[in-house]
Amino acid sequence: MKTLGAVLAGGRSSRFGSDKAAALLAGQSLLDHALAALRPHVDAVVVVGRAIEGQPMIADWPAPDLGPMGGIAGALRHAEAAGFDQLLCISVDCVRLPADLRALLTPAPAYLASQPVISLWPVSARGAFEKQLIGGDDRSVRRFGNSIGARAVASDFVPPNINSVADLDRETSL
Repeated sequence: MKTLGAVLAGGRSSRFGSDKAAALLAGQSLLDHALAALRPHVDAVVVVGRAIEGQPMIADWPAPDLGPMGGIAGALRHAEAAGFDQLLCISVDCVRLPADLRALLTPAPAYLASQPVISLWPVSARGAFEKQLIGGDDRSVRRFGNSIGARAVASDFVPPNINSVADLDRETSL
């Protein structure tokens, strides 16, 4: 199965207070950490929601500011057009991943129960994502996943969740 990896980086960072993707951890941006963490699990990587030099940029669909669901929908459109079978998503603050992430989430659709944005979707789910985004205000990845029969996968891995400078400081001390 050909897998596209997507780092969701289009959020406003309102809880963080500044551009979270550009925040530094050990001398590198959170976006750079997320890209490095995702690459071993996929055949190619894209950044969703922002332009980064040297990196394909994918727009949220159908518009920005729809949260992770809009980013995933945009990435699924790109994955389908580029001939990928599935999409592995993470958020921009996910600076480390378990070594067995792809195996853990296979078969798709599946998401980590502790952080549903870390998810694996078949490209065939694109239409369902788009229908959800166009048809209503519920943009919860967990509720959407449950509605299409996605597995909520429990794991000992505790994903980073950097929503504030204090969270970043805690991550720095690990």
